Amino acid sequence: EPKSKAAFGSVGRRIPYRILHLINQDGESLGNMHRAEALKLMDQHNLKLVLLHENAEPPVYRLMTGQQIHEEQLKRAEKAKASPKTGMYIKELSFSSAIAKNDLDNKTKQIAQWIEKKYHVKVTIRQAK
Repeated sequence: EPKSKAAFGSVGRRIPYRILHLINQDGESLGNMHRAEALKLMDQHNLKLVLLHENAEPPVYRLMTGQQIHEEQLKRAEKAKASPKTGMYIKELSFSSAIAKNDLDNKTKQIAQWIEKKYHVKVTIRQAK
């Protein structure tokens, strides 16, 4: 998938594909069918068509109730929160409380550069003996 989506692709009547693979609200496969047949089923059962896998051939759609859609969106949001964020770097810098002014200036500049690059910076100060 191009990027992780919290919400589904197309929900409802706008379906750009002529042939699609349909799954009913219980998770059972209904097979490949034409868009018009899928829309007819959607209207008969008062459900919504939700795009699950766009890259599949043919694309996979599922018939869902509004409650099922809401629950699935909540599950995806929880997964996104639980998964560690990629690209998050933590830089750590430690120095003594008896650091010279010039060294302190250099380290301060280094911290500023890391913050500009969106790194998380952890600073530890040790007490001088």
